[in-house]
Amino acid sequence: MAGGEGELRNVYMLGLVSFFTDFSSEMVFCLLPVYILGLPGGTIASLGLVEGTAEAVSYALRAVSGFFSDKFRKRKPFILLGYALSNIAKPLFAAAANVSQVMTIRVVERMGKGVRTAPRDALISASVPPGRRGEAFGLHRTLDQMGAIVGPLTATGVMVLLGWTVKDVFLLSLVPGTAALVVIFLGVKEIVGDSTREFRFLEGLREVARGDFLRLLVIVALFSLGAFNFSFILLNARLMGVGDPLIPVVYAVLNVTHTLVALPAGKLSDRIGRARTLGVGYLVFVASAGLLYVSPKAVPYAYLIAAVYGV
Repeated sequence: MAGGEGELRNVYMLGLVSFFTDFSSEMVFCLLPVYILGLPGGTIASLGLVEGTAEAVSYALRAVSGFFSDKFRKRKPFILLGYALSNIAKPLFAAAANVSQVMTIRVVERMGKGVRTAPRDALISASVPPGRRGEAFGLHRTLDQMGAIVGPLTATGVMVLLGWTVKDVFLLSLVPGTAALVVIFLGVKEIVGDSTREFRFLEGLREVARGDFLRLLVIVALFSLGAFNFSFILLNARLMGVGDPLIPVVYAVLNVTHTLVALPAGKLSDRIGRARTLGVGYLVFVASAGLLYVSPKAVPYAYLIAAVYGV
């Protein structure tokens, strides 16, 4: 029953959910690295610990959430729970008084991402024909990244024009976050029967252990060991002379390039394959890391590095 025209609305609805969630998230996360450094015990090392711990929890929960959503053949409850955890957690950063409290909130927020990601992606896959899945995920990612552009620009706007503080921005994130939950509740539809056979955990493990997929997991794991997230791009921008109220603009530039590439990359993956497209993405990341190392400490290069990293 996958891929009917009626179910195509799920791609757009889930894209809208991601738009509002990233609107909310990125107005917070573009300021969080600087906020952490201003707290007692806030260092670059503690920032890395916060982000690394939160991401580890997120990725671990994806397997668990995927298992249970397959077992119960339900996607929407897990999607709603995951987005609720994330969107309720983010305003709480305004009350954090030290790095430990920030880490706790960040872990809860990433738990939400871990819970929702696998069921959401499964529902998107079930909502379109196999030949259009790359396009569907590209469209979803484009809407997601549009929110990631609006969020940082909103943060800069209210700070520069209205004199709001970082904590005010954190509290404001509740508004688009609530909109995302409303769209899930009213707009996203469960597709009955998107998993047509009985789920067996051991069988699923055997499928994961298949040669091609196992090699992909190893490659992704090795890449992840050497990768760094956007927080360090933003801290580098600060070191290059970008003022704190304009740090979100650097992040917006990163997300603009990501948005421009998302849909074409999805279509490209339908034509040349997922593995080759993934390889191109990894090469561009290496290029951004090289720029980070060799670029002069000047403001224009902060925006250039962010743009390449976004690709």
